[in-house]
Amino acid sequence: MSIELKILDLIQILHTPFLDRLMCFVTKLGNAGAIWILAAAILLLIPKTRKTGAVVVVALLIDAILCNGILKPFIARIRPCDINPEISLLIPKPDDYSFPSGHTAAAFTTAAALYFTREKNLWKPALVLAVLIAFSRLYLYVHYPTDVLGGIAVGVLAGYAGWEIINPTSDPHP
Repeated sequence: MSIELKILDLIQILHTPFLDRLMCFVTKLGNAGAIWILAAAILLLIPKTRKTGAVVVVALLIDAILCNGILKPFIARIRPCDINPEISLLIPKPDDYSFPSGHTAAAFTTAAALYFTREKNLWKPALVLAVLIAFSRLYLYVHYPTDVLGGIAVGVLAGYAGWEIINPTSDPHP
């Protein structure tokens, strides 16, 4: 058994009815990037944060292309729940590939985009939610730890790229 499956099996020890409900709820927040798309739309509607919203939108588009359009089909990694069918999933079995975690990538894309745009009142809660979403994917046994790490890397890269495209001459360091 791989070290990654051992890590996932260790996480299974944490299961409680409360955490099961919480992790299912948290992971649903990341379904199809809906919460991040909604956040971007709200930012675009507010004149003071319109440029931030544009960075988030561009970053999410880059993330979708990298994650779902290129990496998932190219790497075609089977999910851990397919390798270990003894695990009873608490959510519907995802029908795409495992690497990288799309939920994690979209969450970290938004958190990174908000960080680079210096939205300090927004990037910190976004980062907390991103970490919770990433952990939920492990807890729910639908991603390997390296899928989540890959999602974080794609997300930070996409967040930075969105920043650079909208603000090519600005300093990204708050």
